[in-house]
Amino acid sequence: MCEIIKEKNFCTCSNCGYVWKTRDDFLNDEEIEIIGYQVFFEALRAGVFLFNHSCKGTFGLEVEKFEDLYDGPIFVERTTGLEECPELCLHEDNLEPCPAKCECTFVREIIQVIKNRKLNANAKG
Repeated sequence: MCEIIKEKNFCTCSNCGYVWKTRDDFLNDEEIEIIGYQVFFEALRAGVFLFNHSCKGTFGLEVEKFEDLYDGPIFVERTTGLEECPELCLHEDNLEPCPAKCECTFVREIIQVIKNRKLNANAKG
C-alpha cells in the first residue's frame, strides 16, 4: 500500500493558520509585510526576519530560508562596534541597507531583495 506524503509547505501563519505553499507565494503575497530583523551574531543565518500578516499576526522566519535570494559578496569579518559600523543590526525595526563591508551586510541585502520583490509584485498588479 502506498503512503501518501503531504507536501511540505513553506510557512503557516501562527495566528490564523493561513498556509503559503511556496516561498514565492509568500513573498508575492500583498498581505505580508517585512517589519523587522533579529540578528543572531553567532550564526547569522539563524537570525530571524519578522513579518506581519493581515490577520494581525506577527511571526519570524530564519534568514537561511531566504539566503539564496542574495548572490553578491559575503564579507568574512564583522565590523560591529567599529567606527565604520552604523549598528543597523542592533535596531530590530531598521530595515535599511548597510554601507559597511561587514559579514552582516548580506542579511541587510536580503531584506532589500524581499522589500523590492514586494514593490515589483505590486507594480505588476
